[in-house]
Amino acid sequence: MARRNNQTNALIKWAVMAGDLLLLNGLLVLFRWLHPYLQTWSGGRVEVLWVVCNLAMALTMWKFSTIIHLRMVSGGDILRRVFEMTVVQTIIAYLVMKAIDVNQPVGWLLVQIGVNQIVAMVIVRIVERYVIKRFRMLGRNTRMVTFIGTDPELDNLYERLVNNPTLGYEVKGYYGERAGKKLGVNEKNKIRRLGSLQELMVSVEKDEVLELGDEIYVCLSRREGETMRALSDYCDSHMIRFYFLPVSVEQIGIRLKRELFDDMELFTTHEIPLENPVNMVLKRLFDIVLSVVVLILCLPLLPIVAVVIWIQSPGPVFFRQTRTGANGKDFVCYKFRSMHVNKEADTIQATEHDPRKYPFGETMRKYNIDELPQFWNVLRGNMSVVGPRPHMLYHTDFYKRLIGKYMVRHFVKPGITGWAQVTGFRGETKELWQMEERVKRDIWYIEHWSIWLDLRIVWMTIKTMFIHDKNAY
Repeated sequence: MARRNNQTNALIKWAVMAGDLLLLNGLLVLFRWLHPYLQTWSGGRVEVLWVVCNLAMALTMWKFSTIIHLRMVSGGDILRRVFEMTVVQTIIAYLVMKAIDVNQPVGWLLVQIGVNQIVAMVIVRIVERYVIKRFRMLGRNTRMVTFIGTDPELDNLYERLVNNPTLGYEVKGYYGERAGKKLGVNEKNKIRRLGSLQELMVSVEKDEVLELGDEIYVCLSRREGETMRALSDYCDSHMIRFYFLPVSVEQIGIRLKRELFDDMELFTTHEIPLENPVNMVLKRLFDIVLSVVVLILCLPLLPIVAVVIWIQSPGPVFFRQTRTGANGKDFVCYKFRSMHVNKEADTIQATEHDPRKYPFGETMRKYNIDELPQFWNVLRGNMSVVGPRPHMLYHTDFYKRLIGKYMVRHFVKPGITGWAQVTGFRGETKELWQMEERVKRDIWYIEHWSIWLDLRIVWMTIKTMFIHDKNAY
């Protein structure tokens, strides 16, 4: 099974690379027909450009080969790889063309080809990712995995592996004690129990052939070091990938960076990416450019929205509310008013069938139209396009008493959208665990920020405008 999966992954990889070459040559054909500068070139010079561009892409693929076939890869990683490959490819082509004829002005032409290639490849990658998702949903190119242990941390792992069809994972079962009431993986999702840990280790010590699948995920205490070493050795000898997941009580809750001191492994705390001045400037430029574009595009809608609001719910067009911002500093957040004017706006969240909402207000909330004025907050510097959602002051005061790391989410600017919102924790928080999960995802975003992650979150947010989010009310 593992060998067939690896062969299928290799076929996907080579098919995508062949598609990239076809895409490049298709662009070159279009440029040859439509670009006025290329139409002045002789046939021989065009052929040289053709060969150089293909050679540059082939060389670049060796370093930046596609990763779309990999399972543990995000859309942001794929986007970054496309961008890096095209930029390096363009530089190589430029240097080779200049080496052939230093007087030939070719830089702007190659930049135009590169920009069009990035746009086309991103569109193609979206289609390819969808095809791979459908392919794996049909039971093809899947990987079978086995869990070792019964710690609640396996709940999150199960949902990440199985609930994302793009990954193509199936769980065979688990070895461990029978599931307790708190273990959702084995109780709620009815994962098959394959046996006890002791029974598994007896078979491992005898080197018996076990149907563990392609990968095993071990979630045991570090005190079980001998057991984990035996399992790791067994996996090595039977071509099974071994993964270790720390049990919940041993997770320290901070991000660590691995370093080596001679042959000794050490871990140190890692800085928050947005504390880096270069990253701060990059994110601010991204915020300004996107906000200006959105506000210009939405300017014609403002009179229409204002008139409909006035007709259905007399009162101000904009809803202003003081919320908690970066470093705990309060700011005024702007939205299109989606509810009738009421005295509970600063203390009670919107609910699914909230009587305070009027018809057009409900429509605005469904499609995120009410959030558009917050791009003005972004331009003013109070907010970012992507970040932890700002909460009303009442909720900040309430939840910081109940959730230990709640205020950590205020180390960066709040956002119009965020990682928590696009991963299922948007809207009303009826129970404490929902806010805890939102805070956990906000902290994960702060620790793992990259411009590619921001682009991924923006894209996932745009998709919710067409694929309705059940929590959007």
